[in-house]
Amino acid sequence: MTNDEQFMIECITTELVAYVMEDYHLDMQDALEKVYASETYAKLTDVSTGLYYQSPLYVYDFLREELGDTN
Repeated sequence: MTNDEQFMIECITTELVAYVMEDYHLDMQDALEKVYASETYAKLTDVSTGLYYQSPLYVYDFLREELGDTN
């Protein structure tokens, strides 16, 4: 994984955690645990998927679906 890829993944992860905190009313620790334990995060960190090239909101849609929130 290149530094650029790692940076993009970290930026998206930061946004995902913020979205989870807001939408699920969790503190940062719980939101981090939810994001890092998700299959979405596993796919995000697998550079072969190219998911890290997508917008944070696009990736968050996958995470919301995974967490059972289809609104």
